[in-house]
Amino acid sequence: MDTFVTLIQVLDSTVRLATPLLLACLAGLYSERAGIFDIGLEGKMLIAAFFSAAVAAVTGSVWLGLLAGIAASLVLSALHGVASITFRGNQLISGVAINFLASGLTVLIAQSWFKQGGRTPSLFGGGRFEPITFPFADAVSDVPFLGPIYSELLSGHSILVYVSFLLVPTTWWVLYRTRFGLRLRAVGENPAAVDTAGVSVVGLRFAAVAICGVLCGIAGAYLATALQAGFVKEMTAGRGFIALAALIFAKWRPWHAMWACLLFGLLQAVALRFQNIDLGGVVIPVQVMDALPYILTVVILAGFVGKAVPPKAGGEPYVKER
Repeated sequence: MDTFVTLIQVLDSTVRLATPLLLACLAGLYSERAGIFDIGLEGKMLIAAFFSAAVAAVTGSVWLGLLAGIAASLVLSALHGVASITFRGNQLISGVAINFLASGLTVLIAQSWFKQGGRTPSLFGGGRFEPITFPFADAVSDVPFLGPIYSELLSGHSILVYVSFLLVPTTWWVLYRTRFGLRLRAVGENPAAVDTAGVSVVGLRFAAVAICGVLCGIAGAYLATALQAGFVKEMTAGRGFIALAALIFAKWRPWHAMWACLLFGLLQAVALRFQNIDLGGVVIPVQVMDALPYILTVVILAGFVGKAVPPKAGGEPYVKER
């Protein structure tokens, strides 16, 4: 039974840690399906984490913080859209610039506003997303097997966790069952055909970039106001790049993206749970466990993805023929 309880606790942590990865992965899915490669997910999450925490700390409202985080992410998304769609700049360079901009800007503003070494004040009360307890969760917690699954694994997460997992079937439905989704996928494969049909390629791509900004904003806000209690320097810790790896691993499909993010979240949960493991006198350092998600990223991309074919028009600016 102790082993089962430990397993439930690890899976509970997996869900929490996979949430920002899933949101960022879905954000990249919308953008790249429309032909706009975005390696600036990290920067958007980071700036959203800062502004959500800063506004929540000042106002005491986590919902205002969430809106501020989304707005900040949308500003960077607009910048990326203007650079890569309007001015047809290199999308990868634009994404790198966004990452550098967010990394420096968040610490600079945090130090200027709060004088705490690039941090925001700790959040509490209404400044954080509180866990949601399902009905009868406490009453059934002692029931063998089903009780812990319901009361610990399914119940007790913040609202953003449930929203992120609900976005998976929503994204599938939008992409594969709506006219907007059909056009979005088409503009990433053959923008000339979409343009010939009288649909705005620029409008669709900006819409995809905006959706990407909203989801990255929610991911960053979750990091600072739900998973943790405030903003610290570089708190995204490469999650944007792991989300990109999960997206490639999933071959740009929503359901596969969810399982890929859960896999990365599981490794992070294991690294946090089991530190300095002793294997017959050989102690595995904690640094090795912490590096597991990043090692998996490299290993998967190097040899286990197979032939992952991105959208044909991905990364290429569209020039309308006259």
